[in-house]
Amino acid sequence: MPSSLDSRFGALPAAEGGVQFRVHAPEARELCLILHGGPARGEYRLSRGADGIWDLLVREAAAGQHYSYRIDGSDPRPDPASRFQPHGVHGPSEVVAPERFRWTDDAWQGPRHDGLVVYELHVGTFSRCGTFRGAIDHLPDLRDLGVTAIELMPVADFAGACNWGYDGVALFAPSRAYGRPDDLRALVDRAHALGLAVILDVVYNHLGPEGAYLPAFNPHYLLSRYRTPWGAAVNLDGPGCEMVRRFITENAVHWIREYHLDGLRFDATHALIDGHPVHFMRELATAIREHAEKPVILHAEDERNLNTIAMDDPPGGWGLDGVWADDFHHVLRRMVAGDRHGYYADFEGTSGELARTLRQGWLYTGQQSAHMGTIRGTDASRVPMSRVIACVQNHDQIGNRALGERLHHQIDAATWRAISTLLLTAPMTPLLFMGQEWAATTPFQFFTDLEPDLGRLVTAGRRNEFRGFPEYSTPDAAERIPDPQALATFDASRLRWNERGDPAHAAVLALYRRLLHLRCAEAALRASEAPAGEAFAAGEDTVVVRRSAGTSTFWIAARLRGAGTIDFGGVPADRLPGTERWEMVLTTEEPAFSLDPLAVRADAGGGPLRVTFGRPGAAIMRLTSER
Repeated sequence: MPSSLDSRFGALPAAEGGVQFRVHAPEARELCLILHGGPARGEYRLSRGADGIWDLLVREAAAGQHYSYRIDGSDPRPDPASRFQPHGVHGPSEVVAPERFRWTDDAWQGPRHDGLVVYELHVGTFSRCGTFRGAIDHLPDLRDLGVTAIELMPVADFAGACNWGYDGVALFAPSRAYGRPDDLRALVDRAHALGLAVILDVVYNHLGPEGAYLPAFNPHYLLSRYRTPWGAAVNLDGPGCEMVRRFITENAVHWIREYHLDGLRFDATHALIDGHPVHFMRELATAIREHAEKPVILHAEDERNLNTIAMDDPPGGWGLDGVWADDFHHVLRRMVAGDRHGYYADFEGTSGELARTLRQGWLYTGQQSAHMGTIRGTDASRVPMSRVIACVQNHDQIGNRALGERLHHQIDAATWRAISTLLLTAPMTPLLFMGQEWAATTPFQFFTDLEPDLGRLVTAGRRNEFRGFPEYSTPDAAERIPDPQALATFDASRLRWNERGDPAHAAVLALYRRLLHLRCAEAALRASEAPAGEAFAAGEDTVVVRRSAGTSTFWIAARLRGAGTIDFGGVPADRLPGTERWEMVLTTEEPAFSLDPLAVRADAGGGPLRVTFGRPGAAIMRLTSER
């Protein structure tokens, strides 16, 4: 990808003065620039160059100028590489001067991959005002919690006033619903001052259903011979794909370069279909790293459990730093909440499945998936555990439920404490979803603000989606599913930060802080660079995990259902905890974490360690000597 300023798509102030306008429209016979207001007001013809790229330098234009394009005499359209859409995705674009922002993060060295703990948030519902500036106010809370990176759900501009962000159409423009571009820069700058990295979720596998003018400029952008859940696939290997690949690459690099972001999470990469010998994602990762001044974090969301995504070496390796892997979540939810429909049908929810997932990183390594009707997964034995991103909540696993309820809304507090402890001591990289650290009462529901006719189709489709679930199989029952187009659905999803002071929420928050600070302090409890973990099923309702680094060894015992004693049955004799000296580091039944604690009893008794729980819970033990 060309690297000079003048080679970039969009409208950017030129070093010699004025604004350089550049757009790709390979099939256009004539392309006109319309400048709205100011001394340069008027309509200008652009010159066509190689590869269908049109450009023009307008000396009288400057930052703040509003502009549109007219293709072959059609109605004015916004710039597909617009840096800001002040009046929404249908209105004119605005020239932005990214170099004018005064950064203060020169000392920031970039994110550390070891010890990474990711906190996913949706800007519109994270704070009371739902803006970039509103999110800044809560960054100290996240620093004190102990996370090391925040991950913003997509911010590329979308139709309407509220959206999850996966309906983005102005891929270079932060949504005006959240603020101006410099507000996003201020968020990143402040995060760096607090020692937090910032990752952005980006969507390259489809465009949103309203305001997607990009194909009007480049008819080759979508390829009908491939189909995805969102319709035609983005063209990565058909005629004209070279400029599509360049456009996406420039977009990714622009987020790193113009906003000092520390990394990207690529949405649904299983829908990025590329028949080239070297997959586009490999080329994209290479280009991003070549243009980044500091280390970056690159993660993918992909349902296939592909080892090549998180592997560096060819053939076929994408070289990313991690992949979202859902199996840990699915096994746990089946185990503690009983879900069995949809993709949960592929899981039994046993302690054996959970232990295998903790050993391998994911469960499916090539078995038949009844839900998908095909083989799913690949061997994970060469993938470092740190490159597997695991969670017990994320936006999809909450928001794609009919009512948007969180897992802790459906299970008791003791079980929530147990699975939280398991997540934050697992050998994978943990991801939290906003509010889970205090067991937030608010759901995270699916919401949109599309034009009325399209909105009605979305509402009907949303309710029809759950007809296969017995509890929503009748028309009356389906009416209970929140209307995505209703403002109340969006409002219901806003976090209530003041509830953190309530005793029950404060107790959960205290546990999360303690676990995260312990994870930070103890190398043995961070994500592992080894390609396998040590975890064992110790009965039908219990798993035990061994974590070790240097001279430190920890055992985590998690009972996920009912009361009982963990005697480390199922643990190979040569891996059993030693009996000479050990200490209890933490239990989920400490008064600081539970309003009605039931003491956890631990006893070696001259033999293997036994830990007794009066209900679901977890304990972390440190061995100070081993046999």
